[in-house]
Amino acid sequence: MALRMTSAASELIELLSLERLEDNLFRGQSRDIGTKYVFGGQVLGQALSAAQATMDGSAGDERGAHSLHAYFLRAGNIEAPIVYHVDRTRDGGSFSVRRVTAIQHGQVIFFCAASFQRDEGGGEHQLSMPEVPAPEDIAPTPAPDAETMARLPTKVQRWLSRQGPFEFRHVYPRDELNPPKRPPYQHVWFRLGERVGDAPELHRALLAYASDFHLLGTATFPHGISYYHPNVQMASLDHALWFHRPFRADEWLLYSIDSPSAQDGRGLARGMVFDRSGKLVASTAQEGLIRVVQAAKADAPVRAKG
Repeated sequence: MALRMTSAASELIELLSLERLEDNLFRGQSRDIGTKYVFGGQVLGQALSAAQATMDGSAGDERGAHSLHAYFLRAGNIEAPIVYHVDRTRDGGSFSVRRVTAIQHGQVIFFCAASFQRDEGGGEHQLSMPEVPAPEDIAPTPAPDAETMARLPTKVQRWLSRQGPFEFRHVYPRDELNPPKRPPYQHVWFRLGERVGDAPELHRALLAYASDFHLLGTATFPHGISYYHPNVQMASLDHALWFHRPFRADEWLLYSIDSPSAQDGRGLARGMVFDRSGKLVASTAQEGLIRVVQAAKADAPVRAKG
């Protein structure tokens, strides 16, 4: 089967390839994917790219990222670049830590800590991958028909009509425009739409970008609401990502997501990412704002959520 969306995939790789301004200072651009503000996955991927760029062998060995913990503080402006400052917090015997601050218009909009580890052995175990249909057996989600699209707000039209770099196939599709109430879990196959190079750093940054799709949205399932509703405001507050085993973002990965709790206008979601062989390659967690407001007061959400 021919892969799709090659130009979008190339644009994403370019987006994650930051301009180096100084040893620990980088600049990234933004891509409009149909949202009013910068997509959070973009900031995650760029921040990880900046941190990885400072792992230049100063510790005396090669170290790969194994975890990232981030907080979103302000909405990002799509029209302006983002500057990433990396603090080389520690280079120890086995681990290194980098703290990344994202700055726009003189204000901090995001910060994270990323930890790196040299390769070493140890005991291994993992949870089993859920039994789900293969991605080839799942039809892509069709776009809304022209009549339905014409009735939607402009921002929703742009989001639904975008040609993204990743292909997603939902094991249990949900009508996001008219969502039913259902239990808070979902399984989504995804892959980058173009074969890319082998560098593990690139694939980690690509997964960081993709991990922000569909995660927080799972917390809306029991309530019969979605990001597309004009009176629903959603924004990520934090994001955690752990890398367990090698993987390729341009091969099918299964995102298995659940939401154990929603309360006080916030929802919590957790995810596990498996490769096709059943290996658990990464885990995620995120808490975000989920606010239902009066229609007259409804405003665009801070960041797009899948």
